[in-house]
Amino acid sequence: MRFLFLILTASALWAANPMAASVSRKLDLIESGKAKPGSVFQFTQAELNAWVRAEAPTVVPDGFRQPHLELGNGEASGSALVDLLKVRRASGEETPWLVARLIQGEKLVTARASIQSSQGKAKVHLLSVEIGGFEVTGATLDFLVQNFLLPIYPDAKIDQSFDLADHVDRIEIRPAEALVYIRR
Repeated sequence: MRFLFLILTASALWAANPMAASVSRKLDLIESGKAKPGSVFQFTQAELNAWVRAEAPTVVPDGFRQPHLELGNGEASGSALVDLLKVRRASGEETPWLVARLIQGEKLVTARASIQSSQGKAKVHLLSVEIGGFEVTGATLDFLVQNFLLPIYPDAKIDQSFDLADHVDRIEIRPAEALVYIRR
């Protein structure tokens, strides 16, 4: 029943925003393996933002609002208003009292990452994270990745090579667009 609700909700959002629907159609074609060999799919920043706003309620836990993407040369930034305690609760994680006091409340969280890919493989390197205007680096950033990101998304790959879809050669991130190249 929940699956049906998610499909109906997503369909209503896509119908309300043709850019989100465009991204979904492109992704379906790529993921199904039906994309023509040698083809290139363009995803504009505007399309991706429309899709993220439409999909976020179905794929991210409670505690995220107003997601936004920015694309640059080989880099992408994502930001959202995030209540880290709600996110942890939604994923079933307990938060120690002191940590809870430090992270309580909704904060603007921005993460910037470089993305390299070729020959069917990709690697994402986290460049920076800013929480409520404060940059997080080093051991603190490692702590956040281990205690907030990975418990919610255990398959996330940071600084590890991973395979793209079987027929995707590479993804290029450019200012205001992402290009997905299908192998010949």
